[in-house]
Amino acid sequence: MRIRLGRPDLGIHAGLFDVPAAAEGLGVTFFGVAGLLFADGTDAVMTDGFFSRPSLARVGLGRIAPDEKRIAGGLERLGIRPRTGLRAVVAVHTHFDHVMDSPTVALRTGADLVGGESAANVGRGAGLPEDRIHVVVPGEQRRYGAFTLTFVESGHCPPDRYPGVISAPVTPPVRASAYRCGEAWSILVGHRGGRTALVQGSAGFVPGALDGRSAEVVFLGVGGMGACGEAYIREYWRHTVRAVGARQVVLIHWDDFFRPLDRPLRALPYAGDDLDLSLRVLGDLAGQDRVGLHLPTLWRREDPWAAPLA
Repeated sequence: MRIRLGRPDLGIHAGLFDVPAAAEGLGVTFFGVAGLLFADGTDAVMTDGFFSRPSLARVGLGRIAPDEKRIAGGLERLGIRPRTGLRAVVAVHTHFDHVMDSPTVALRTGADLVGGESAANVGRGAGLPEDRIHVVVPGEQRRYGAFTLTFVESGHCPPDRYPGVISAPVTPPVRASAYRCGEAWSILVGHRGGRTALVQGSAGFVPGALDGRSAEVVFLGVGGMGACGEAYIREYWRHTVRAVGARQVVLIHWDDFFRPLDRPLRALPYAGDDLDLSLRVLGDLAGQDRVGLHLPTLWRREDPWAAPLA
């Protein structure tokens, strides 16, 4: 089969970058892949916290480790400093582009690392104290300041390059394959003010797992989904967005995570994904369900609950 060259042109989809900036109160900041900062000015929680973004050559041929300078720069850009309200760093699963930097973020900020046993072993390998590691199980609910997080079992978008769990502490530098997928989560985020969201960090799902749950906004991971075909995309929507009755969808995990965050985001190449196909099918589904479909703007604190509907 001939490999399609190039990558999608984000300029064609510029109209989707329409999530309004947040004023006071709760806002969400996207910083690439499945990295999201939920913050209300007093309390904050973060998913993944991945800033290092090593090159494709480094990932494929060498060993990788957290880049302290890039992590510090990313936290500064987000306005996060030690003891300034970041309560938890949550790993949606434990591939390197999600969990590698999370223990370093926790160590720098005083936050707890939250996830499955695989995430805990990444934290242990980085020297994070055991009392700062929270291991969760499916259905568990945890409170962090003004936020309540509920963890629902999920799956990784097929194929999973590094399947399995992390059963022993991981101390970088290591091969990317050391970061096995581990436990994958759909994370329901509730805020004291009444707002709700679902973070679906990977384009995988467990059929029926979210039935009976609700969320106003879904941060929908789409990385690799375009290679799975239209039928898969429609099933994914049914078991995530439609299952929770969302009115807004913000797409995440579509960017080329081998490119550093001090450069403009670009889509993954066609060789690994087809964002154009994903957006075409998702646009059709969003129109049918009268759901707003959006792309987030890097580093901007946004209010997806106030975004325009379809």
